This record gives sequence, C-alpha cells and structure tokens, in this order.
Amino acid sequence: MSDVLVRVSGACGRITLNRPRALNALNITMVDEIHATLSVWAKDDSIQFVLVDGAGDRGLCAGGDIRALYNAIQNKQPELATEFFRREYQLNYFISRYPKPYVVLMGGIVMGGGIGISSHGSHRVVTERSQLAMPETAIGFIPDVGGTHLLGTAPGEIGTYMGLTGGRIGAADAIQCGLADVMIRSEDLPGLSLDLEACTDAAAMEQCLRSIAAHAPAGILRERCAWIDECFAASTVEEILAALLGQADVEARSCAEELKKMSPTSLKLTLRALRHARNSNSLAASLKQEFRLAQTCEKGHDLTEGIRAAIVDKDRNPQWSPSRLEEVTPEMVDAYFNETGAVSLDLKLT
Repeated sequence: MSDVLVRVSGACGRITLNRPRALNALNITMVDEIHATLSVWAKDDSIQFVLVDGAGDRGLCAGGDIRALYNAIQNKQPELATEFFRREYQLNYFISRYPKPYVVLMGGIVMGGGIGISSHGSHRVVTERSQLAMPETAIGFIPDVGGTHLLGTAPGEIGTYMGLTGGRIGAADAIQCGLADVMIRSEDLPGLSLDLEACTDAAAMEQCLRSIAAHAPAGILRERCAWIDECFAASTVEEILAALLGQADVEARSCAEELKKMSPTSLKLTLRALRHARNSNSLAASLKQEFRLAQTCEKGHDLTEGIRAAIVDKDRNPQWSPSRLEEVTPEMVDAYFNETGAVSLDLKLT
C-alpha cells in the first residue's frame, strides 16, 4: 500500500500520510507525491480545500526519515540527502503559499518535518494530545523545514527556547507560538475528518472548524515565559546557559542541564540561524539558509553521530565533536554559514 493515501470527496482533497509504524516519517517519495498532488489540486476548481492527516493513533508525523539520511551519508552518497532536503523545503514553501485553504490535523506527535507540512498551512488543528517539537539539536542538526523562521518570529524568546532545547509543547503553547490555530478534543477528531469531507465548499469548512473548537488546557510556557524571555535573549549559548543556571526556578536549571546534552555545534548554529531568521522575517530566506546549513552538516561529524546514538545503536550517548561549547569558535560557525560549495535552493510556486 502507498505511503501516501490520496482521495477526493466532493470539495475536499484529502492526503493521509500512511507509514504508521514509522510514525508517518517522510521519505523522498512521500514528499514528491504530496507536492505533485497539491500542484494538481491547486488548478482544479472542483477542489475547494485540502485536508491533511496521518494514519494511526500516534500522531501526524515524527519528521523526516533520518535513518535514510544516515544511510545516504554513510554510503558516501550525501547528494541523496541533499536532494531530500531540497524537495522537502520546496514543498514547505509551496504549502506556505498554497492558493486554497490547507487544513491539517495535528493530533499526537508532530515533530521536525511534521512541523514543515503542517505549521506553514492556513488551518492548523491540534488536540489536547498534540506534542509539537523541533528536536534537531539532539541529533547534531538544526531546526529546518522553515523552522528557523517559525521559531525565530515566535513571541518573545519562546522560539529560541524551543529551537535550542527541542522541548515538546502542547496545544495551548502551539497556538501561543503561532504553530497552530485551533484546538479540538481528540475524541472529536475522527468525526471532524468525516464532517470536513462532507463540506461542500471552503465556507462550510470554516464553519465546521468553528463549531467544534474547544478551549485549550493551560500550557507550560505561560508560567515559564519570564525566565525564558530573560535567559534566552542572551547573545551566545554560553550566556544563555549561565543565565539559566543562575535562576532560582528549578525548571530553568533543569533546562540548562538538557542543553548540555545537545550538540555544541548545533546549538551555536541554531542560535545564529534563529537570530538571522528573526531579522529577515522571510520564510524563503530562512529555507535557503537552512538548505546551506544542511549541506554543511552532512559533511560534519555530529549529524551522523547524533542519528547513530538516537535510532541506529540507540545508546543515547552521542560523542559530539567538538564536545564543548567553548571549542566551537565563531570562525567555525562562520564556515557553516559561508559554505561556498553549497547548492542553492530554487523556490517555485508549482
């Protein structure tokens, strides 16, 4: 059976990610099929809106298929990884500019590439079971799929906190961050899918979502935002760590301990990328920056080491190189951003 299920029901075009055993992780074939389907529907007047969801009950999408990326790099075929990133980022940009309502059901786990195919959409639906995260620093990478733009432009320093720590957030926090729009109860999710497929036009879809919207339970960020905004406004990762360790709040000090587990290189790349994204306030610019960084990360040590520790050997004990923040110099970070051999990203609305 296909990894992407596509069907049309009246005015609704529905796309279902169909790798439930892999938590619907995206591979290049899935990315291509989603993009091709959306392109056709964009020109089809009978399709009034698109509905995207994931098979199974664990979540929409855990991200990209990082084992495939690991294998490509280990087999000395980094161009395969580069091509995946190129097509994935092109899809993310297309979704952000899609000419029709794009409704995505973000129940359960939504991480990494799952954020890319959901949070750039126009109608983003979460439930009380939703868990959103950009956990790339834990595998020696950076928040991508436009994540530096989404997080870099989030209110206060919430996005910096999420990007560096990879921390998971729920429905209320996702809405506060601008990663989602409305919450419904998870028990209503199956019925909502059927109701949306029965809608005759986009106006009926809008009314359907409004009628079922629920109040999101309190999130974690509201009570943490004071120390998050204070500590994560610092200019360097070292200063952020020192500020966190100086807080009386036990959650802040716990956050510092989590940061110490992440790739030092990834932390410094991510902080600079988030600041650049905030200043440019452009998804296109952020995606192009991420594509350049992705290609450089493919050549480095930490990405394959992080994936090895997380999903290959599963020892959860990555050996980062460099292993300490102070060993990652500004010149080393500059080299990632100034990679002259990187392939450029062409963003087209097709």
